[in-house]
Amino acid sequence: MACGYETEVYEGHGLFGQHIVAVSCPDCHTIQNLVVGGVIGDVAPSYNSETGRLCLRCGSNRIKRWDMHTCPQCGGEMKDTGNDDFWT
Repeated sequence: MACGYETEVYEGHGLFGQHIVAVSCPDCHTIQNLVVGGVIGDVAPSYNSETGRLCLRCGSNRIKRWDMHTCPQCGGEMKDTGNDDFWT
């Protein structure tokens, strides 16, 4: 990828049943990891999906699920580094 943008993407489920959804923000050109579901979703139903959520960096409401390939900075192809990160 040409611009050098890197991000950490977390996979798996947390202790309380929540999982992470990677979203891309077209306004600040970043990838954010949103906590979804689990006990948090039971207490705050707005956390049950990424629908209606805001970008954690700029507050934009235009975030969408990241395709796991397209760089939000330059539009180039991002590649998995092979380093596995698990959220526990």
